[in-house]
Amino acid sequence: MTSDPEESVRLQGFGEMTLRTAIATLMSLGPRERSEAAIFRIRDGVQLAQSEIAELASHWDIPPMPEVRSPRLVPEQHWTDIVRGMVREAPLPSLMVAFLLGVLVARR
Repeated sequence: MTSDPEESVRLQGFGEMTLRTAIATLMSLGPRERSEAAIFRIRDGVQLAQSEIAELASHWDIPPMPEVRSPRLVPEQHWTDIVRGMVREAPLPSLMVAFLLGVLVARR
C-alpha cells in the first residue's frame, strides 16, 4: 500500500497531483463520478484499487461527499423568474436598444 501523501499520481480527468490531493479531489466527487474515476501512480503507471483509496482516505480523515438522494434537498433553479425580475428592473431605453440589436442580428 502506498502511504506517501506527497507521491506524484495522475487522477483521471484532472491531471497530475500529489496522492493526498488526488484522494481529496476524488472524495469530493459524487458517488457515481467517484466510482468512474481512477488514480494512477506516475512512477509505474499502476492504478490504485478502490479499496486502497478508501483506506487511505479514512486513514487521512478525508470524508466522502454524501449522496443527495432527495430532489427536495437540491434548490430549484427558477431562471424564468430571475430573467423576469431583471427585465422588470431594467430601464426602458436599455430594453429598446437590446430589442433593436436583436432585430439587427436576426436579419443578418
